[in-house]
Amino acid sequence: MTEEIINYFQEYWQLSPELQYKIFYTVVSVLALVLLKIIALKIVFKRFQQVKDRYFWKNSVNNTYYFLLLVFLFNIWVEQVESLATLVGLVGAGLVIALQAPVMNVAGWIFIVIRKPFDVGDRIEINGVAGDVIDIRFFQFTINEIGNWVAADQSTGRIIHIPNGEIFKASQANYDQGFSHVWDEISLRVTFDSDWKKAKELCEKIVNEHAEELSFSAKRKLLEASKKFMIFYSNLTPFVYTSVEDYGIKLTMRYLTLPKKRRVAQHEIWEDILETFQKYPDIHYAYPSQRIYFDSQTELGKHENPKK
Repeated sequence: MTEEIINYFQEYWQLSPELQYKIFYTVVSVLALVLLKIIALKIVFKRFQQVKDRYFWKNSVNNTYYFLLLVFLFNIWVEQVESLATLVGLVGAGLVIALQAPVMNVAGWIFIVIRKPFDVGDRIEINGVAGDVIDIRFFQFTINEIGNWVAADQSTGRIIHIPNGEIFKASQANYDQGFSHVWDEISLRVTFDSDWKKAKELCEKIVNEHAEELSFSAKRKLLEASKKFMIFYSNLTPFVYTSVEDYGIKLTMRYLTLPKKRRVAQHEIWEDILETFQKYPDIHYAYPSQRIYFDSQTELGKHENPKK
């Protein structure tokens, strides 16, 4: 039966027995690997409930599948080591010349996997685009965009795909790697005739209530980050700076917050400030305004009673 099938393909399809065996082994290898991949993915989704763990193991299974597939195909179709070396050399030269961008993207993927400038779940900014990394693949990584027309680093809802080769061309900012907190500032202005010292004390009290706990956790994170990076801060507690501007006294609150909670922290601090300042009649917000004075000796300054 087998000989009849081989003879049929050889006679009508002009396929030699050797080529038929290679095609047969290729199909069997692909089907076997696909079956093993499906089983492995089912085990992963059954055993792991966390999204990040599932993503990591799913990518590991996929990468292993592609690697084994390449190994099997080379073993089936390449008979001699010399042929393999020649094939690899020719393919490599062709890729470098004709597929420079894809090769650069694969090199970028290798760099990301080994060096780990960022990982899935990190908030990064690259080439003016910021977002949370949600996927990393051979040729590109994907981020959930933040900022742009949306204020305070919140999601826009857009998904942006960035070629891996961009990491060699543009600098990257990582909000989470190393020191996991970021510094944020809120500024307000009070009039010159306000009790600015009282306003500053109230600001210090409010910002400490919201950020003091984060300062303690930041110290632990900073200690861990210092093992890898030269990061040093002499003071991690919130502070209020004072400066003078044209139309009032500026109070700037500087404090630590988590990158993904920056807007929530600003919201809570601002609400406390508005509610607290409302209780003190000697504290007034300053804003750009103009005052016009009339000289009583000029025409504009003269006020005549209208004739009845």
